Amino acid sequence: MSPSLCLLSTLLLCYIHATQGAPPPQQGPNCRTRPTDLVFIIDSSRSVRPSEFEQVKVFLSQVVESLDVGANATRVGLLNYASSVKNEFSLKTHKTKAALLQAIKKVQPLSTGTMTGLAIQFAINHAFTEAEGARVRSPDISKVAIVVTDGRPQDGVKDISARARESGIEVFAIGVGRVDLNTLRQIASEKLDDHVDYVESYSVIEKLSKKFQEAFCAMADLCSSGDHDCEQICVSTPGSYTCACRDGFTLNEDGKTCNACGASAIDLVFLIDGSKSVRPENFDLVKQFINQIVESVDVGENKAHVGLVQYSSSVRQEFPLGRYKSKKDIKSAVKKMSYMEKGTMTGQAIQFLIDNSFAISSGGRPGVAKVGIVFTDGRSQDYINDAALKAKELGYKMYAVGVGNAVDEELRMIASEPVAEHYFYTADFKAMKEIGKKLQVKICVEENPCECESIVKFQTKVEELIQSLTKKIEAVSKRITALENKITV
Repeated sequence: MSPSLCLLSTLLLCYIHATQGAPPPQQGPNCRTRPTDLVFIIDSSRSVRPSEFEQVKVFLSQVVESLDVGANATRVGLLNYASSVKNEFSLKTHKTKAALLQAIKKVQPLSTGTMTGLAIQFAINHAFTEAEGARVRSPDISKVAIVVTDGRPQDGVKDISARARESGIEVFAIGVGRVDLNTLRQIASEKLDDHVDYVESYSVIEKLSKKFQEAFCAMADLCSSGDHDCEQICVSTPGSYTCACRDGFTLNEDGKTCNACGASAIDLVFLIDGSKSVRPENFDLVKQFINQIVESVDVGENKAHVGLVQYSSSVRQEFPLGRYKSKKDIKSAVKKMSYMEKGTMTGQAIQFLIDNSFAISSGGRPGVAKVGIVFTDGRSQDYINDAALKAKELGYKMYAVGVGNAVDEELRMIASEPVAEHYFYTADFKAMKEIGKKLQVKICVEENPCECESIVKFQTKVEELIQSLTKKIEAVSKRITALENKITV
């Protein structure tokens, strides 16, 4: 390629990135919440410890922080319940965000029984009435109740919750710890996936605040706020966004991630926590998470090989690397995996990965990149530091995925450097899908842009652009010549 052609290539590439590769400038507020009558219904029965109740108050404050509070905007009330119901403050009581936050700080637990049905009944009969500050029902005003509970109610909730929904109240149900999940479903509005949330303990309830901040957001510049899943470029649309990719990448089917993967070989092994704290219904979500990652991998004889190990009090190899030659067969084997349901020996599982999973006798290939994805939902019952360190010293790329009560320190010990790119956590099993999307990108082995094939592709594209530009210049020249002839005549 001549020096002049090289210079022109560089200028054209800069032009392409300037016009296509950069997101449009963002402006305006990040989020405006639509006018809402919001009532929190908070369980403070004797099973909720004082320190846990403080964590609930942090959650409430974080949600309130994101609202546009005012007489003509969002109004907030709070019901505190146990064996009885205490109206801490009404929808009409506080007109400013600062006043609401101060009022929340002063709330104290009642520490008696759990009369959830009675609390919802009180919300219908009192909290959502005009006398207490609720506005007349209209399409422009949302009516929302958020119920937080950690136990089985001592009264019925099904019929009274149905009445609440029929009256136009959108009901969210948040369960903590040993809560009865069927009760949460009876309380919540449809779609249940959007209105029912569960966390293992009060220590992680504040992680749900982001969900409700988004739920109340009527118009958002999600690109500006960083609240999006685009891997490369985010393009704002009113209240939403679309994703795009830089030049040389293509947008994957998920509409979020970008693909620059070639057919590079990779040995990928999942280490999956099958301890009793995961619970059967969540174990099915774990299997969906595995198959979501598998779907993004280019499986083949000289491409990606996938292995699966489940661990609890012991370690069980579900299938070794290379046993299955297609995505379909791998995903079928994952679906058939049975739940071990015992303890949590994460250190033992990582040691198994080192001693067995990547060994040649178990299908490991010399010279092929080794990737381990470790999933856990709780504290390990054994020591993990030595095994985690050894795995990274051997050059394995280790990803740590934690859910619920997973221990931050242990996850960081497992994850490769830089930790921020190899460490993922969510409070809720249902949110694992979002982690899966991010991992789909991370485990992709990108082709080297300096390789000959990449250079040829680049030069070919530039030459095509030059030819197109030359034709346009010739056409313009002809038009100028024609105009000059007319002027001369």
